[in-house]
Amino acid sequence: MNIGVLAVQGDFAEHIALLSMLGVEAQEVRLPHQMGELDGLIIPGGESTTLSRLMSLYNLREPVEQLCRDGKGLWGTCAGMIMMAREITEEDPVPMGLMDIVVQRNYFGRQIDSFEQDLDVQAFDGGPFHAIFIRAPGLLQVGSSTQVLASLPDGRPVAVRQGNMLASSFHPELTKDTRFHQYFLDLAAEGRASSR
Repeated sequence: MNIGVLAVQGDFAEHIALLSMLGVEAQEVRLPHQMGELDGLIIPGGESTTLSRLMSLYNLREPVEQLCRDGKGLWGTCAGMIMMAREITEEDPVPMGLMDIVVQRNYFGRQIDSFEQDLDVQAFDGGPFHAIFIRAPGLLQVGSSTQVLASLPDGRPVAVRQGNMLASSFHPELTKDTRFHQYFLDLAAEGRASSR
C-alpha cells in the first residue's frame, strides 16, 4: 500500500507516525511527480491559506484532483478538509471542489477555543474516538451523496465520507488512536482493488 502525506505545510509528520504504527511507511509528498504510484493521499491540518498557496506554487492542485478522479483514497483533516470542499464561506483560500460539502473556516473559534470531544463513530468498534479540535472548520452543508461518519452531541457533523474521499474537522493524528487511519487505509485499498 503506497500512501502519501502532503508535506508542504502543517502536521504531516504526525500522520506519518500514526501510519507507521499500522506498519505503513508513508512518503512525504512535496512535488507532483511523487504522486504517480500512490494508492492514497492525506492532506493534513495546518493553515489553510498557506497550504492553498503552496499547493498552487508547487503545481500540486491538478495532481491531487487527478488522483481523486482516478478513485484513489483522499483524506483531508482540518485545513485539508477546507481544501477538498466544494465551497467555503470565505473568499480565500480557493478550495478544489472535490467533495460535496460546504465548509466554514475557524467555525468553532480561534486557538483559545480549541476543545476535545469523545465521538461515537458507527464505523468503528472499540468505543468512542477522542477527537481534538484546533481552530477547526465546520461542515455547514453535507451533500446527499456524502455520508456522515461522526457528529458532535448536538448533531453537527465533523467527519464525512464520499466514495473514495474522507474529511474530518478534527486531528486524529494528534492522538494514539489509529482507527481513523486504518479506516482510510481500508478506503484506499478499496480504490486500488476497483481500479484493477
